[in-house]
Amino acid sequence: MRRVDPVLNWLYDEALRPSGLATTQYALLSTLSRVGRPLPHGELAAMQEMAGTTLSRNLKPLARDGLVRIQPGEDRRTRYVAITETGEAVLEEARPLWRSVQERVVAEVGEERVERLLGELGEVLGQLRAADSHAGGRSRW
Repeated sequence: MRRVDPVLNWLYDEALRPSGLATTQYALLSTLSRVGRPLPHGELAAMQEMAGTTLSRNLKPLARDGLVRIQPGEDRRTRYVAITETGEAVLEEARPLWRSVQERVVAEVGEERVERLLGELGEVLGQLRAADSHAGGRSRW
């Protein structure tokens, strides 16, 4: 899994280059768009399987470029993240680039195999989460 991840990231990053987005940024914007409401920082981090500090680092350029808005919550510890209209427009332009890689991977690897791999990876993630919760749940997932 560790050897495949950088290859896939490179493929997606190269395809997304014309949009100005990196793979992680695309995923964040896509999640925010799909949910359709501001998300608490911690909830977004959990949805992305990402540590909070990593999420903050990835959100900085998106906020700087006006693609997301980070708003304070009811207390100083809570922050909400929302996609902006500009972010929606950039995401819409990037979607065909993302789809082109998806289609390429499916064409080269096979749809059935991709579906099987995604199912297996989902099961592995579930097992790791369950094992972590039994061990005290100290990890980020």
